[in-house]
Amino acid sequence: MLENAELLTVDAPAFLLSTDIVLDSSLPLASAVLRGTAHGVFEARIGGVPVSAGVLAPGWSSYDSRLPVEEFDVKPLVSNGSTVEVLVGNGWWRGGLGFGGLKLDYGSEIGFIGELELRYIDGSTQVIATSLDWRAATAAVSENSLYNGVRIDRRAAGVPLSLAIGELDRSTLIPQAKPPIERQEVLQPVSITTSPSGGLLIDFGQNLVGWTRLRIQEAAGTEITLRHAEVLERGELAVRPLREARATDTYVASGGPEEFEPTLTFHGFRHVEITGLRGEFVPADIEAVVVHSRMAPTGSFECSDPRINRLVLNSMWGQKGNFLDLPTDCPQRDERLGWTGDIAVYAPSALFQFDCADVLHNWLRDLRAETIEAGYVPFVVPNLLKLAAPESLGGQAALFGPTAIWGDAAAWVAEALWVAFGDREQLTEHYSAIKLHLESVVSRLSSTGLWDAGFQFGDWLDPTAPADQPFSAKADPAVIATACLYRTACIAADAARVIGELSDSRRWAQLADRTGRAFREHYVFPDGRIHSDAQSVYALAIHFGILDDVARAAAGDRLAALVQEADFTVATGFAGTPYVVWALTETGHVDFAYRLLLQDSAPSWLYAVRMGATTIWERWDSLLPDGSVNPGEMTSFNHCALGAVVDWLYKCVAGIQPAEPGYARVRLQPVPGPGLDWARASLDSAHGRIECGWQRNEGGTITVSSVVPIGVDADLILPDGTTEILPSGAHARTYAEKS
Repeated sequence: MLENAELLTVDAPAFLLSTDIVLDSSLPLASAVLRGTAHGVFEARIGGVPVSAGVLAPGWSSYDSRLPVEEFDVKPLVSNGSTVEVLVGNGWWRGGLGFGGLKLDYGSEIGFIGELELRYIDGSTQVIATSLDWRAATAAVSENSLYNGVRIDRRAAGVPLSLAIGELDRSTLIPQAKPPIERQEVLQPVSITTSPSGGLLIDFGQNLVGWTRLRIQEAAGTEITLRHAEVLERGELAVRPLREARATDTYVASGGPEEFEPTLTFHGFRHVEITGLRGEFVPADIEAVVVHSRMAPTGSFECSDPRINRLVLNSMWGQKGNFLDLPTDCPQRDERLGWTGDIAVYAPSALFQFDCADVLHNWLRDLRAETIEAGYVPFVVPNLLKLAAPESLGGQAALFGPTAIWGDAAAWVAEALWVAFGDREQLTEHYSAIKLHLESVVSRLSSTGLWDAGFQFGDWLDPTAPADQPFSAKADPAVIATACLYRTACIAADAARVIGELSDSRRWAQLADRTGRAFREHYVFPDGRIHSDAQSVYALAIHFGILDDVARAAAGDRLAALVQEADFTVATGFAGTPYVVWALTETGHVDFAYRLLLQDSAPSWLYAVRMGATTIWERWDSLLPDGSVNPGEMTSFNHCALGAVVDWLYKCVAGIQPAEPGYARVRLQPVPGPGLDWARASLDSAHGRIECGWQRNEGGTITVSSVVPIGVDADLILPDGTTEILPSGAHARTYAEKS
């Protein structure tokens, strides 16, 4: 792959490479393929036409071990004398990435390596590979940063530059297997106003990720500046949550009609402030371009409460914004990293909402590579933090090591993929990282068998924790960690059994047994309470199956009491939030689960909806009731993790669950509750479309309707205890609701 090509580098923030195609033969082409990758990101054109709809190629991966090579079919674009042109920018390679002033780069130079392979109908081949014979010139993009934005001045383009050959470890080159990052949709402004400071404020009505497309005609040299933010505060852009990310695009007019689109950056925003315009501006002059990895929507949910429907939309928009090449924590501030804890808890929801299997499968490949290198699952994947000098991390460097939930992503994301798609080959590939993670943890357990030593994120962002201490949760982090270890050991035992590693399966089953016994011995008290007596510890102990029937019932009652004491507001962070409504439901407290869901006072899922949220927030109160932004240093308005409750909506409220991996057999088990009159969901599975929902009727009955795909059987389980095996087709069953 790219054997005869060279990595071409230029000392510039961005540059254009080009070469002319001179065909060796007059015979027709049988095929024409352009392959390429970059230290940075690139866009390629032939004859002025883009070779694909993708942007920001080749994306972000663990570059030091896995640098994807893109491949494009360009036969329709190739002709004798046409020009290959490649725009190269910083991207993630030289992105100044990280938080707290880290500003980390993979390298000091950006470059491109590629080849155009032409095959003629007689079988002969011609390869035009990158070399010093190519030309380099300045691009219209004079500045580009994922965090800070771009500066575009077309008058500065075309100045010749000197080429050099850069260093490249060819063993890192792999075929691109991730779906491309693409423009997905376009949004128009919903309002245009003037800020108190005099800027033109554009509201797109939806927090999104991407950029704006601006059309102008201004005098040459006029500078137009666009700043981006997720929310307004006192009528102005709330930019403090962006921290050091400037999220600013600057365009220098060339004097005629022109369109600007900053494809070498991306922003998380709903609001844009424009300054510098002198001519007339109309709404049609600007639009928001939504950008994320290609992934087809697969799941849907609707119910009688429009607030819940908005919550589901918020989750879906949050996923779109945080699945730009890989699953990230947030898309707007100076971070945007592949934090493992976020996707560990959100993966089941993500895989129901969109077909993101390829995104997660390839991210897990990076996780495995980084785990092999680090000796434990890093906090972020790709492991950007390994590029930081220890002194730049201060005392935080001592915290690095295996952690619950964050490290458990190796197992939890792999399991979510297995359950959603039933791909045994993928599970086999991901098993090695699961094993590495568990082995890194086992060596750190105390003599009691508990995971009670070392740093833990714990129940991160528990709403009772101080704004500046997100780790100070009520739940004891050792209880959380030990419960998570139990779950991961169970997952590992099952995965090893499925792929035929029976000795490993027994090993992990024994670890699960020892961990469960240690948890019950040290953390479960005779009266049924669990150490630290927080909602999250009960939620995990119940949902992960650690407790026997008696202790489980007692834990369920105590969890319900805690939820009631909190006036049905949420008291869980990253660890407990995905599972608290599941745990209430599983222990017979369905009414309390629904009341917790439908609460709209802070902290709650619907508080954000009441405050106008269009994505899931990082904090339960990222925006305070008075409209001001939470004073915490971490205040994103687009984070997926706390939206993981939607998994319960899809699989419990509407009742669509896999009875076998990949939905080869389906369980339809809807659980109606107070506050909703109807609910329904659908899932486009690998076997076809699955539908399930319920409707309250007059006279105290409920009708459950479902659709089972061809070739699949479904186990229908109604709340009144009725069970039935449903064949493919549409079905409706009515039962009497208990008073």
